[in-house]
Amino acid sequence: MKKFISFLLFFIFIINFSKAQTAPKVLPQNSPPKLVVGIVIDQMRWDFLYRYYDRYSAGGFKRLMQNGFNCENTFIPYTPTVTAAGHTCIYTGSVPAIHGITGNNFYDYAVKKSLYCSEDKTVQTVGAADDNGQMSPRNMLVTTICDELKLATNFKAKVIGIALKDRGAILPAGHSADAAYWFDNKTGTFISSTYYLKELPKWVTDFNSSNAVTNYYQKNWNTLYPLNTYIQSDADANSYENLPFGDDQKHFPYDLKRFSDKKNYGIIRSTPYGNSLTFDFAKTALIHEQLGSDAITDFLAISFSSTDYVGHAFGPNSVETEDTYLRLDKDLRDFLKFLDTQVGIGNYTVFLTADHGVAHIPAFLEKHHLPNGLIDASKIETQLNEKLKAVYGTDSLCMMMENYQLYFDYSRIAGKELDKEKIIQTSIAFLEQQNGIDRVFEYANLQNAMLPQELKQQLINGYYPNRCGDIIVLFKPGYIEDYGGKGTTHGIWSPYDAHIPLLFYGNGISKGKTFEKVYMTDIAPTLSSLLHIQMPSGCIGKAINDAIKK
Repeated sequence: MKKFISFLLFFIFIINFSKAQTAPKVLPQNSPPKLVVGIVIDQMRWDFLYRYYDRYSAGGFKRLMQNGFNCENTFIPYTPTVTAAGHTCIYTGSVPAIHGITGNNFYDYAVKKSLYCSEDKTVQTVGAADDNGQMSPRNMLVTTICDELKLATNFKAKVIGIALKDRGAILPAGHSADAAYWFDNKTGTFISSTYYLKELPKWVTDFNSSNAVTNYYQKNWNTLYPLNTYIQSDADANSYENLPFGDDQKHFPYDLKRFSDKKNYGIIRSTPYGNSLTFDFAKTALIHEQLGSDAITDFLAISFSSTDYVGHAFGPNSVETEDTYLRLDKDLRDFLKFLDTQVGIGNYTVFLTADHGVAHIPAFLEKHHLPNGLIDASKIETQLNEKLKAVYGTDSLCMMMENYQLYFDYSRIAGKELDKEKIIQTSIAFLEQQNGIDRVFEYANLQNAMLPQELKQQLINGYYPNRCGDIIVLFKPGYIEDYGGKGTTHGIWSPYDAHIPLLFYGNGISKGKTFEKVYMTDIAPTLSSLLHIQMPSGCIGKAINDAIKK
């Protein structure tokens, strides 16, 4: 018996010793984290933290909220509130007036053409034979927190950006990232560009060969719980929702298997499985790139894009949106467990936020007698040009209405020897008469506008001279651009678009919350303080001191 007990104790010692050798070692107190993970939930309104709270798991959003630091009143300090500007602001601590990313798309007067935020025709696609990889961060004029981490470690830190959207991966990772990966609809794989790599690493090609998208399609999409328990949502199937899966699929359950045969890989973006796919790829990257495996802090920047596609199509009051967030919560729970095992509890720091919120669908608001409306921007642009032609005898003086701004053709105006200021004033008088437009301002005179100072500052913060128009238009709250009367969008200063979640968790983070107003620009300097590195080159935010352990 004594021999057996001795053997048993020895066996237990061997097991524990083995675990001690393989488990990540916990960092000493006050040491910087081995890994920072930035999580951006595309289009997540702040109230989604609480709207579905009762059905969230203990280990997902609730884990971050209860054991981390919650900034309850985090706002976006500029307009327009769109994806590219939001991701850039989070990671630079800056605003469009400085970092130059004024929208997803914008006209650049310096190069005299319309630009997509991350387009770069000097690079080539890596991982596919199309042009979806001709992307880089070159249009962003400042550094990100990831760039500053690279500089502070003499470029020994490893930085990787991942998202379905190219702009969600590229702009956060910054100029000096080791890689950024995004999803290609044509091939159903993750790709990159020659800005970062000459060829995809083997682990990426192996992942791309796994038929991950098709495997998710085999699951179809039904509600996670019985449909009648989704009491936070409108009824399933409404005439004002879009139908991304086909006109014959108007409600749950959705047949996704049909898209496997057609090789329609892009549809996964409009399902919660797009987020799951992103988590799968992020886990694979973390393992094979050995992120967080040594004493030098690494950075993994992840953006989850499917919440945006689902939200645009179905709106924030839909069963589809609720189910997407309940599934996202479970994926987040599993990812945090993965970090616990792979990097070690206490060895990593996470922040979770959003790039913007979203407006209610106007038809939903109408049903409940709330202020709402649709504005046909393309029709207004056409009618404005007709008005300007009648007055000044010249076609197409207004080139485009983009990002709630009007861009004018300076070359045409100069060639016809017209008075640009008179054209602007004529345009303002016309726009002020349009239904749903609250007020119209010339950017050059914005300082004199009769507006609350904070709103005026938001408009100023969104203005970069060469990449913005001459006129800014303010919609009335509840009004959005008309995309055929279905679905919804975002982009203005109102809290439904500009009030976002912000959670910090892990190494160096205090437990608690603040109700003080903070801004998206404060995320990067908070991380800079935590990591003891310089703020990004265009940073105007301030560190959230209460979030950092003293």
